[in-house]
Amino acid sequence: MEKRMTVETGKKKKLTAGRRIGTREMVLCGVFTTLIAVGAFIKVPVPVVPFTLQFLFTMLAGLLLGARLGAMSVGVYILLGLCGIPIFAEGGGFWYILKPSFGYLLGFMLAAYVTGRLVERRGRLTTGWVMAVNFLGLFIVYAAGMIYYYMICNYVIDTPIALGPLFLYCFVLAVPGDICLCILAAILTIRVRPVFQKMTEEGLRK
Repeated sequence: MEKRMTVETGKKKKLTAGRRIGTREMVLCGVFTTLIAVGAFIKVPVPVVPFTLQFLFTMLAGLLLGARLGAMSVGVYILLGLCGIPIFAEGGGFWYILKPSFGYLLGFMLAAYVTGRLVERRGRLTTGWVMAVNFLGLFIVYAAGMIYYYMICNYVIDTPIALGPLFLYCFVLAVPGDICLCILAAILTIRVRPVFQKMTEEGLRK
């Protein structure tokens, strides 16, 4: 019986991976793309370095929609911004790839895929486990962001920055707020994810 359930689960995963995106999934992607855009302008006024809710929504995209749809919602947001729609924190346009902070946007998409994949492969979720996954996503975002920041500043736009100031301003001062968002995202995921799973399963049956 257990072997049969494993086979059926494997078939379902293959079917889900190979199927086209349905209307319900497109709507969910659109919702999260909108939330990410809005989150870029919602600033939380905390001491030293205020932060936005953008990271929260990119994280929830992967945790609630899964790897493929989560990364897609972030990717659509990035493409819309590069096309000139002013949905980035400092506007929009293809020139944005020359901004040192653009690496964080790429990190958002990669983190959404990785965290979404880990959640998909896990059966029963716990707050602690999801929190650990979120911290992995946080590491991915900051690693991508800081590497891109360093490369652009030092080799493209000729505004050199040393590793010490980079680590201080792009990590130490910025990360506390995002750690809080990791905790919040874990709590929200445990409460909300069953609803998204039910909606996805209904879409598969249709």
